[in-house]
Amino acid sequence: MATRAFDLNIEEVLENWEVHHAIREVIANALDEQLLSSTNEIEISKDHSGRWHIRDFGRGLRIEHFTLNEDKEKLGSSLPIIGKFGVGLKDALATFHRQGVQVVIQSGHGTFAVKQVSKHGFDDIITLHVEFDDTLRPIIGTDFILTGVSDADMARGKALFLGFSDEEVLETTSYGAVIRRTPETAKVYILGVLASEEPNFLFSYNITSLTEAMKKRLNRERLNVGRTTYTDRIKAMLRTAKSSEVHDELVSQLGRRTFGDQRDEMQWIEISQLALNLMHQRAKVAYVTEEELQTRPDLVGHAKTDGLQVIVVSKRQKEKAEAQAAAGGPELRTLDVYAREFNESFQYKFVEPAKLNSQERGIFALTPRILDLVHLAPPRAPKVLVSETMRITSTDTDGTWDSSLRAVVVKRDCLESISRYAGTLLHEAAHATSGAADVSRAFESVLSRYLGLISAKALRH
Repeated sequence: MATRAFDLNIEEVLENWEVHHAIREVIANALDEQLLSSTNEIEISKDHSGRWHIRDFGRGLRIEHFTLNEDKEKLGSSLPIIGKFGVGLKDALATFHRQGVQVVIQSGHGTFAVKQVSKHGFDDIITLHVEFDDTLRPIIGTDFILTGVSDADMARGKALFLGFSDEEVLETTSYGAVIRRTPETAKVYILGVLASEEPNFLFSYNITSLTEAMKKRLNRERLNVGRTTYTDRIKAMLRTAKSSEVHDELVSQLGRRTFGDQRDEMQWIEISQLALNLMHQRAKVAYVTEEELQTRPDLVGHAKTDGLQVIVVSKRQKEKAEAQAAAGGPELRTLDVYAREFNESFQYKFVEPAKLNSQERGIFALTPRILDLVHLAPPRAPKVLVSETMRITSTDTDGTWDSSLRAVVVKRDCLESISRYAGTLLHEAAHATSGAADVSRAFESVLSRYLGLISAKALRH
């Protein structure tokens, strides 16, 4: 047996690390070795003496693994390797020592222990050393034996790994896994190691495909990673997800906007648009903005009467839906699309004058006199028809100039009062005589002329 001391060149480092952080590094190394050597799953157990063991079944730890150096094997691997920079093991040993945890490591290449020793040639400088006994041992892999680790510390260390949690994976994509969140919080794992907690995320996630930008942003500890580091990968996961479980959760979020408690993923326009597309495929819905609820209540009411579920969306979401349709993608049923669909399938229900009630007939009989107010007499006066139903327009539903019929069509409800009927009739007559649309200069000009004629006639009387 030959025992030698290997200087780790460590005095005091990582004051903020606790025992569970050191446990994380040991577990991460064991998991990496399991992947690289294609060996059995690692084991974490407690023996009858109360010592914790973290055991892999790989190629066995060697003394050279204690040097500070990038691991070329890990850096060159296409496997989802956790650690690559050769510093985690030394940091873990320093943390264990500072926290009073005794560490013994056994592998087929020898036994390793940690103790404080004076640096060679400098008796006044004390650093951590690995005491290496190179006696070969009949053991496969590496066994970390930890004395002084509490069950709570071990549980906290294991909880930093997806593999030791009871998280439910809903779907695995090429970018990572979408995981059902726990009632307490959602978590973001990177290569199976906890990176951040997200209390208002809809799902938890495990990112397994890292971009170069992500690798640069990740801190060595993989903890408290900023959201900008993983946002794009989470979006990619959700966009490529196919499972009904993921889709169901996304769709359910659309109805939460009204209550003000949507999850944060819905703030990303790509994901909210995905949810809108999914709901459009599944149900009869109409997407309506807050403004449209206020300005077009009749049209919204029509949609509800037709059995459509009205979903409130933002103006930006509506614009995104319109851009999607313009680019040749699926057309979602916005309120404007619903109005078009309604009108394309619309049929008038005309009412003959003889079938109007007495009050309605009396008001309708005033038609020639109302049109004469603006000098519209036969043959210039438009034909006027009464219908129980009316096409939907962006501004009103009381009447329309239907060029295909060459007639002004007035909704029967307008005959409840002279003022309402006269206003609707003259409005549509202006369309008939000008051929102009609402809010156009030509239409406004005709309306102004009508107002002048009516005012002049009223003043003469």
